[in-house]
Amino acid sequence: MRGTGAVGRRAQRAKWHPTVDRTDNVLLLLDSDKLPIFEPGLDDIVAACKNKNLFFSTDVHKHVEEADIVFVSVNTPTKVKGIGAGYAADLTYWESAARMIASCTFKDKIIVEKSTVPVKTAEAIEKVIKRNMPNSGCRIDVLSNPEFLAEGTAVADLMSPDRVLIGGRQTESGLQAVQKLVSVYAHWIPRERILTSNLWSAELAKLTANAMLAQRISSVNAISALCEVTGADVEEVARCVGTDSRIGGKFLRSSVGFGGSCFQKDILNLVYICECNGLKEVAEYWRQVILMNNYQKRRFVHRIVSSMFNTVNGKRIAVLGFAFKKDTGDTRETPAIDVCGGLLADNATVCVYDPQVTEEQVHQELEEGQFEWDHPHRSPSKKLFSKQILCYKNAYEAAKDAHALCILTEWDEFRDLDYQKLFDNMVKPAFVFDGRNVLNHDHLRKIGFVVYAIGKPILLD
Repeated sequence: MRGTGAVGRRAQRAKWHPTVDRTDNVLLLLDSDKLPIFEPGLDDIVAACKNKNLFFSTDVHKHVEEADIVFVSVNTPTKVKGIGAGYAADLTYWESAARMIASCTFKDKIIVEKSTVPVKTAEAIEKVIKRNMPNSGCRIDVLSNPEFLAEGTAVADLMSPDRVLIGGRQTESGLQAVQKLVSVYAHWIPRERILTSNLWSAELAKLTANAMLAQRISSVNAISALCEVTGADVEEVARCVGTDSRIGGKFLRSSVGFGGSCFQKDILNLVYICECNGLKEVAEYWRQVILMNNYQKRRFVHRIVSSMFNTVNGKRIAVLGFAFKKDTGDTRETPAIDVCGGLLADNATVCVYDPQVTEEQVHQELEEGQFEWDHPHRSPSKKLFSKQILCYKNAYEAAKDAHALCILTEWDEFRDLDYQKLFDNMVKPAFVFDGRNVLNHDHLRKIGFVVYAIGKPILLD
């Protein structure tokens, strides 16, 4: 496997390793007792497989030359400058990997795309490899095998996925390559869950899946705004809608907004592809999913400021949760960036607690420009907001002398906090802004909190 990005770090139950990367410090961490990412259950899998059928190495050329199948899991970040900046995927790392693979190709190989890529990327990769490999007589087949693991449940998704998708060219050679990869997954995945398709369908399916999941979140978030002004309850609406078997209940939970490394990046990529193919109306349709997500975050900040007498200047706001979702330390595109940024712009003091996010991560996310997180030149934080952003080791310390609590990540531990204790140590009136709808709001009001929640009727005290 080439690359140790978020996809490449997944330990997998087949004999295709070693995993190789040119980044020594990443591989040292992967080969240590403490993995550089938090993912429930991943430590146990890596420990069980390491030095048996899972190996880590920086000797890229040696292992790629020996391999029959090469999985490529390099970054495909959103471009930050040049043509397509802010939308298009930057394939610099993919092309670099392809040229390196070409230089090591002295026998037939199957190259597998694991990264999320624009449609037709495989065609470009084929050209780069075939025109640069030393032995022009070697057979090269490029397959698309997009990753559908979700952070926080990646191990469970790996062991029992809804589906595995493998796309290849509909030629004799391409179909044979597809079946070879099918046989690898068939070691632990029922054959009926292994889907095969043509190459372009597989590449587009990943973008479409993420776009449609994000679309559902933005759809219910749009309704949450209407619920707040009409007295409806978004959770009741979502439950009623979700019981329709044609719709289903997944991804209908309203929140402060979606985040993570995939949804926004993939939708923007989809928008760019549509625009490049002259599909303006289609591009605008998908762009609205992003615009609604941005609106939801702005709306949440406005609710905080307007509820607290139209100013948070000099006030301490305790932010509980900075990761984009629970059970991960991933802060890429987390809604907390925009919420904290809005509060900082109004001169609030933001007190952050997240069980898996470091102080360095918090400062880094708030200092960097959009999309910089996925590029390798990322520099250490300069602590530009060191007087306004304070990080704590538990929720009670973060909430001490705070004017408000903001729940921005749905960590289970936040449900079980002693809210009477929190209330007693806060400035009054004490506010709670539940951006994930995970708390018992009636209980909080009985304690004395002024409570605002996403998509819930606004109760004026």
